[in-house]
Amino acid sequence: MPVKVLKNEGRELRLRIIGETHTTLQMFRHRLNENKDVEYANYFLNHPDLDDPELFIRASKGKKADKILKSLCSDLTKELASIKF
Repeated sequence: MPVKVLKNEGRELRLRIIGETHTTLQMFRHRLNENKDVEYANYFLNHPDLDDPELFIRASKGKKADKILKSLCSDLTKELASIKF
């Protein structure tokens, strides 16, 4: 999943997530909003043929949004790796 950082300013992080849909973005939004260190998280879908979706995170005061997202990605990787077929 290619990602382009649009804004990374401490508490706020805005990413363009290339080629993803509601499924992945909803998972990120849900998990981020459950995190006590996240003040707000949401994703935005503009024109489906012209624009890739964007994910926005605002961390609580004194926290860094990029570190929260990296931790979440690590947790999700572990969870998905534990799936047995």
